[in-house]
Amino acid sequence: MATSNDIKNGSVLNLDGNLWSVIEFQHVKPGKGGAFVRTKLKNVLTGKVVDKTFNAGAKVEFETVDRRDMQYLYFDGTSYVFMDPSSFDQIPVSEAVMGDATDYLLENESAVIGSHNGNPIFLELPGSVVLEVTYTEPGLQGDRSSGGTKPATLETGKEIQVPLFLEAGTKVKVNTSTGEYQSRVND
Repeated sequence: MATSNDIKNGSVLNLDGNLWSVIEFQHVKPGKGGAFVRTKLKNVLTGKVVDKTFNAGAKVEFETVDRRDMQYLYFDGTSYVFMDPSSFDQIPVSEAVMGDATDYLLENESAVIGSHNGNPIFLELPGSVVLEVTYTEPGLQGDRSSGGTKPATLETGKEIQVPLFLEAGTKVKVNTSTGEYQSRVND
C-alpha cells in the first residue's frame, strides 16, 4: 500500500474495485491547512474522466499494468487478435476494450495494449494515423483555400470531414483522439 504522495502520471490506482489511470496530478500545499493531491483520473474500462482530491499521505492502492507494443493482425469475428512482435504471442482483445480504436486501426499496425493480471484492459493508439480516403464527392477545381469541408469515408469505414479539394485515393493524416483531419500525406 502506497500513499497519495507517490502518485505520478500514468499510474493505475484501484479505487473501490475499479481501475483508474492518472492523467494529471498536482501536489498542493496551501498557506493554511494540510497539503493535498489534486488528480484527474480516467476509468480504464469505461473511459470516464473524473477529478479526485486526496489528502497528503492518504493510503492508495496501486495496480501493476503491463504495457506492451503489439501488432494488430486480424478480426476473427468476435475479437481482435494482436501479436507481440518480440515473442510472437497472440492475444485476443474484445470489442469493448477496442472501443473507437477500430476506426483507426489497420492490419499490421502497432498499438500499445495495457493488461492487468493477463487480461487486456485498454488500448492506446498513436497520436495520428495515415489512412486512405476511399470515397468522397469529386473535388472542386480552384477551391484550394476556402475553409469549406465535405464528408469523406476512410478505408476503415470511418467518416470524417476533409477539405473540398481532396479526392478519393488520397492519403490523409487523422488525429486518433479527436477523429479530425490533420493533413494530406504525399507518398
